[in-house]
Amino acid sequence: MTERTIALVTGANKGIGYEIAAGLGALGWSVGVGARDDQRRSAAVEKLRAAGIDAFAVPLDVTDDASATAAARLIDEQAGRLDVLVNNAAIAGDMPQEPTRIDPATIRTVVDTNVIGVIRVTNAMLPLLRCSAAPRIVNMSSGVGSLTRQSGPAAEQTAGPVSAAYAPSKTFLNAVTLQYARELSGTNILINTGCPGYVATDLNGFRGVRTPEQGAAIAIKLATLPDDGPTGQFFDDAGVVPW
Repeated sequence: MTERTIALVTGANKGIGYEIAAGLGALGWSVGVGARDDQRRSAAVEKLRAAGIDAFAVPLDVTDDASATAAARLIDEQAGRLDVLVNNAAIAGDMPQEPTRIDPATIRTVVDTNVIGVIRVTNAMLPLLRCSAAPRIVNMSSGVGSLTRQSGPAAEQTAGPVSAAYAPSKTFLNAVTLQYARELSGTNILINTGCPGYVATDLNGFRGVRTPEQGAAIAIKLATLPDDGPTGQFFDDAGVVPW
């Protein structure tokens, strides 16, 4: 009997993260719903289970070392390994974010979740991922993290509003992902970043034009890459996104 694939999705209690968990669960996987809010996490797990998905709760605050360690311990006790990690949890930060007006504390807060949080959780989960036959790491980024799109002639249409916290945090995340790919070269761990597009979520006041389910598609694609799939790259539904 084939063992179920074990996945963890951070920020999975709502929005894109929830739909990633639902999509991976629909493949027959066992999916950990990582979230810091107890009530929202429990509600998401119940909803997924009602849909026939093998979901389990993972209390996880990506900004807290002890929480990440405890989450890894829980998955180890429950499954003994982790096959797929989707680092989805992110925040936009307080506005305004024009570099001449932003409070530096806002930048610290955004980076702590969107970048350091990814490093914290990834490093906590790496021993479990190394136990997998085909480990995958997906870091959810954004097209606004592309320096090419931020600086090109079409920047006004592709770069989003001026942002000294959120957009640079995604650029930082892309750069960190590249460094992981370099370090993990020669292993069976594939790590990539994915852009979900402009999705209607509470992060943008539901102004996006895509559904959370549409936004989740790139994460599901990268989570299910074959063994000879790419690593250290940035993708959206249309293909490779320029750095």
